[in-house]
Amino acid sequence: MEVLRGIGSLPLVGQETAVTIGFFDGVHRGHQAVFGRTVDVARDRGLTSVGVTFDRHPREVYAPGTEPKLLTTLERKASLIDALGIDQLLVLEFDEDFSKWTPEEFVKKVLVDGSNARHAVIGSNFTFGYKAMGNLVVLTDLGAASGFSVEGVALLKLEGRAVSSSSIREALAGGDLPWPTEALGRRYAVEGRVTNGAGRGAGLGYPTANLDVPPRILLPAEGVYAGRAVLEDGSTQIAAINVGTNPTFGGEPLHVEAFLLDFEGDLRGRPLVIEFWERLRDETRFESAGELARQIEDDVARTRLIVR
Repeated sequence: MEVLRGIGSLPLVGQETAVTIGFFDGVHRGHQAVFGRTVDVARDRGLTSVGVTFDRHPREVYAPGTEPKLLTTLERKASLIDALGIDQLLVLEFDEDFSKWTPEEFVKKVLVDGSNARHAVIGSNFTFGYKAMGNLVVLTDLGAASGFSVEGVALLKLEGRAVSSSSIREALAGGDLPWPTEALGRRYAVEGRVTNGAGRGAGLGYPTANLDVPPRILLPAEGVYAGRAVLEDGSTQIAAINVGTNPTFGGEPLHVEAFLLDFEGDLRGRPLVIEFWERLRDETRFESAGELARQIEDDVARTRLIVR
């Protein structure tokens, strides 16, 4: 998949396209259905499939301070979209000027002149343009006047529950992993680089990798989790994971650290992905380091039973 950045990368030359548009945070199963439909139309009609997304959440611009934590970095989002078979991904800068484009401006600059669109696929609840004045009906009318067809993909529901990025965020904030796993179609994961920690884990017999997670990314609720670590080379290790502040030692900023059960080596400075499989317990303040070590021993044993 080719990744194009900014409006300056347009127009796409020498091709007609099937296009989908959205922020696509998490690339959940509803998003996957939209991308799947776009790819199918492109193949059936001999078009290039194009995804259009944005470099930040729109609320960062039109309602600063109210934007949600995100489920994926832009890089991980692109990787997940690539796996769905899209030919090109256009990442637009969602700045103040862009936020003031009318739906008509967006369609002309991005879809007509920029992408030579012949078909557009969007989620049925997608909005675009200044003050979210554009929607499926507006896009359909503009498409008809501009020479491309439009279809909406209905909101996906699983056992009666709507799949959405906000519902996944809400579940994660409450320590609920089953719903994100179902809605995403995979385990929720965060990524970052391993950084230096206080070294207390090694002193307890359980050295941990402390992960420097981008500040915009959502962490699950504080607690201890069973999961898996994915290393830079793609290999995996069972991991007992803590999301919290280490209250036994006086408290620290919220962070993620993981004990890789069967790993020996130095991961400092290297990228690492942490997958969350099951929540084991709340983070607790213990009266002594020895008491904490005994609890970690139990956490590790339970983790080994859960993650295989």
